[in-house]
Amino acid sequence: MLSRSDREIIESSIRDIKDFPKEGIIFKDITTLLGDKKAFKILMNHLEDRYKSYNLDYIAGIDARGFIFGSILADRLNIGFVPIRKKGKLPFTTVAQKYSLEYGFDEVEIHIDAFEEGDRVLLIDDLIATGGTAEAGETLINQVGAICVENCFILELAFLNARDRLKAPVYSVVEIN
Repeated sequence: MLSRSDREIIESSIRDIKDFPKEGIIFKDITTLLGDKKAFKILMNHLEDRYKSYNLDYIAGIDARGFIFGSILADRLNIGFVPIRKKGKLPFTTVAQKYSLEYGFDEVEIHIDAFEEGDRVLLIDDLIATGGTAEAGETLINQVGAICVENCFILELAFLNARDRLKAPVYSVVEIN
């Protein structure tokens, strides 16, 4: 369980950038969290403690910031890491899933042989907003035969209700209402 003071340290290490990428948006910049050795260590220790008893086989991280948290957590748990990448970035045979954006669609892919049937996988990313990317990632994990055990996000824009789009449970370190 993350203490109130540890949560405050993590939250205070995340910088707000007003009007990025467009006017009216407040962008949550995690690069300051990554550069804050105390906050980052608290976060990674918390995630390791939370997931060490989940009997996971893999962590799947969403392109690109999910790679940071996912690969470190996978190393700490002594399990494999699988990237879920934007279309055209993986070199082998892939399975793809489209998801909607504010204006149009995008697509993510995973290697068709990323998991064995029934492998237990944690999906991780830095932020869940509308949930389109997370839903696509969760779908890909299940489509190639694994089980998405939980979806983990460092930040959740809870007022957007994105967790309702996901089948597996959702855990967010910091919720923004």
